[in-house]
Amino acid sequence: METLDLVRSLLLITHILGLALILGSFFLQLRRKKSFEFGTMLIGAITQLVTGLALVGVLQMGDGDVNNAKIGVKTVFAIIVLIAVLVARARQAKALANGGNEKAALPFLHLAGMGALINVFIAVLWH
Repeated sequence: METLDLVRSLLLITHILGLALILGSFFLQLRRKKSFEFGTMLIGAITQLVTGLALVGVLQMGDGDVNNAKIGVKTVFAIIVLIAVLVARARQAKALANGGNEKAALPFLHLAGMGALINVFIAVLWH
């Protein structure tokens, strides 16, 4: 196995694990109405974005063909997921500090989860 292939494989494994962190956390928290845990989702969102961009770089360094339009759309959704998690964390912290609505983070939790799912569909179905 070439070094570049090994790097690509390790990045892909890490990329998939990042997705698991986002979606696993999202599905586990769907029943909750308050006190969400966003640390795992944040780690997953950062991992997805960084490893996704690194995968594109590795593919471009090798002989891999890169669909730039697809990568652009996937990057936008990855950024949306990351921003949704950050906003959700901030809203929940503000609500807890001020005794406000504890459901303030719920729409952003859903946005992060749905954004990650849409990114999976794009990755698999867009050829």
